[in-house]
Order: sequence, then structure tokens, then C-alpha cells
Amino acid sequence: MNGPPRAARPNAPNAMLALVLGIVGVAACSVCAPFAWYFGQQAEQAVDASGGSLDGRSLATAGKILGMVGTVFLVITLVGLIVWAVVVASSN
Repeated sequence: MNGPPRAARPNAPNAMLALVLGIVGVAACSVCAPFAWYFGQQAEQAVDASGGSLDGRSLATAGKILGMVGTVFLVITLVGLIVWAVVVASSN
């Protein structure tokens, strides 16, 4: 026998939010991605500082990475829009 099961540790604040924003930032709305990056980083720091009382580091890390990818998409889109606006303006 292994004894009674241990209670699950609570997730760090904003760990799930970072993951959801990261998925939305990559799949639908790149504007959400920088927020996913920020909240993921904050949640990772909270897990590290908790001394083992908080869980959710993997959720936070996944959200942070998706936030980084989505932020790259956002920057590429903004640069493309600026280039397009310059080309349109110079053709007139």
C-alpha cells in the first residue's frame, strides 16, 4: 500500500491564463500573445518562489512559449502592414 493519496497542489496564479492566451495568440489573435508571455513568466516565477507549494509550471511555460511565438507573428504582421502602407503611399 502506498498510503492515502496526496492532495493536488494548486496551480500558480495566471498559469492557466497564460496557456489560454498563448493558444488564442497563436491561433486567432496575435494581440493576446504578449500578454501570454508576460503572465507565463509571472506564473513561472511564482512557482519557483513557492518552495514547492504551487504547481502549474508546465502550463506557464507552455503559455510563455506560445506567447513568444505569437508575438513574433504579431511583429511580422505589423512590419508587413507598414511595408504595405509605404508601398501603397509611394505608388500614388
